Amino acid sequence: MKILFIVVSGICLSGISWCSHRSDKPKVLVFSKNTSFFHTSIPNGNAAILKLGIENGFDVDTTTNAENFTEDSLKKYAAVIFLNNADTSGTLLNNYQEAEFERYIQSGGGYVGIHAASDAEFDWGWYGRLVGGYFNGHPDEKQEATLLIEESSHPATKGLPKQWKRTDEWYNFKKLNNNVHVLITIDESTYEGGTNGKYHPMSWYHGYDGGRAFYTALGHTEASYSEPLFLKHILGGIKYAIGDNKEPDYSKAKTLKVRRKLVFKNNVDTPIKR
Repeated sequence: MKILFIVVSGICLSGISWCSHRSDKPKVLVFSKNTSFFHTSIPNGNAAILKLGIENGFDVDTTTNAENFTEDSLKKYAAVIFLNNADTSGTLLNNYQEAEFERYIQSGGGYVGIHAASDAEFDWGWYGRLVGGYFNGHPDEKQEATLLIEESSHPATKGLPKQWKRTDEWYNFKKLNNNVHVLITIDESTYEGGTNGKYHPMSWYHGYDGGRAFYTALGHTEASYSEPLFLKHILGGIKYAIGDNKEPDYSKAKTLKVRRKLVFKNNVDTPIKR
C-alpha cells in the first residue's frame, strides 16, 4: 500500500500541469463596473456572453461589484472579462483589488477586454500593459469602416472575412504595447477620425506577466452583440483567455498581497477594517 501511494504521488507531482487542470468546466467572470460613461450595450453583452457559455460549455458569472476581486473569488475563474468599463476617475478597483488582480494574472489567469476596457485605470500602468493600450478618443459618430484581418489562424479571427466591413465606434489608442500580437487593424482611409495612421491595431492578444490577455476595441453598439461574426470574434478571445482551464498557481504570484489595516476604536478589542 505504501509503495502504491508513493508511485501515485510521484506521478501527480511529476505531472503538476495535469494535476492542476480543473475537473469541472471552465467558468468566467464578466465585470462591467464603470464610473463615467455607461454603455447601453452592457446588458446586451452580458446576455450574449451568457448565451455563448451555454452553447460552448463554459459557465458565466456577471457582476459590477469590485469586491469580487479577492483571491478566494478570482481563483474560481479561468478568465475575467472586462466589459465596457469606462473609468475616467481611476477608481474601477481600489489598491487591494488591483493587487489581487495582478496576483491572479501572475498565477496563470486569463483576461478579456472588450471596447471600453481600454478606457480605464489610466494611472495603473500594469493594467495598461495588460490591456495592450489605452483609449485616446474616437470620432463623434459611429461609422462603417473596413477592418483588416492580420492573423487568420487565431480562434478570434478564424473564419472572419479578410476585409471585414462593419459599423461601430472606432477607438484611437495611446501607449500601445509593442509586445502584443495584432489580430485586426482598421483602414483609416475608410472612415473619418482615425489618428493612429496606416497601422492602427484594433484587436490583439499576448502572454503577459504569467497570464493570457485578449483585447478587442469592437463592441460599443447594442447591435454588436447580435452579430454572428462579432460573437465568433469574442468567443475566440474568451477561449484563448481560458486556455487549458488550469487552477491558478499562486506560488508564481510576484505582487504582494495588500493587507487591510486593523484599527481599534475606543480601546475596545473590535478590529475595524480600513
